[in-house]
Amino acid sequence: MLDGSKLRLIIRAGAGYNTIDVKAAAARKIFVANCPGMNSVAVAELAMGLLLSLDRRIADNVADLRMGVWNKKEYGRAKGVYGTTLGLVGLGQIGQETAARAKAFGMKVIGWSRSLTPEKAAALGIGHRASILEVARDCDTLSIHLALNDQTRGVINAEVFAAMKPGSFFINTSRAEVVDQAALASAIRAKGLRAGLDVFANEPSGATGAFEDAIVNLPGVHGTHHIGASTDQAQEAVAAETVRIVEVFQATGTPPNVVNPF
Repeated sequence: MLDGSKLRLIIRAGAGYNTIDVKAAAARKIFVANCPGMNSVAVAELAMGLLLSLDRRIADNVADLRMGVWNKKEYGRAKGVYGTTLGLVGLGQIGQETAARAKAFGMKVIGWSRSLTPEKAAALGIGHRASILEVARDCDTLSIHLALNDQTRGVINAEVFAAMKPGSFFINTSRAEVVDQAALASAIRAKGLRAGLDVFANEPSGATGAFEDAIVNLPGVHGTHHIGASTDQAQEAVAAETVRIVEVFQATGTPPNVVNPF
């Protein structure tokens, strides 16, 4: 049996640490560290993939072809993303990587985060907005890149969806809990929003298992299996950062990237 009394460091092999009781760990003098930024590119790539999939309805194309249905007339209709506006809520490393890729597609980018100033926005080459509601109002696609905490839980709510344009796109590759799921489902039905979702309220705890969530059956919803950070490149970067954290901790007694200093 493992002796937990000797535990001194917990490393989250990724950025999000909402599944770890960091306060309880600090009370027991156990450091919690994470690996921020190591999977930012992977998540940004998926966010852009979902955006393109929503516009060209790639998943629906594939499903019909596999059923022997040819429908070029229907699927030949798409808005195109060039010149449209991507709104980012959260401008950490993932949000910034997403912005860079969106600009490469010729999109305009606007954003909000608690730490984003007009000066920082200008340096990133994006438009600054003073609130989430302003971003939702002014964009054609709203993409969420927030960490889950007490301040962000449910922050993407009915008011945010009400501000969005009818028929616009919504993408969430962060955490399901930052979004009011009932409000999202209502907006999909009432306003014709299309949603690209990598995270869900009822995810299985393991890597495989049965899955039920009514939202995936709504028209215009394209979902993936919480795979945003799951590329070989990202996993290798996270592994290297984990080793670095351990080495620094062994050498100094204090690990980098601590999220619960005490």
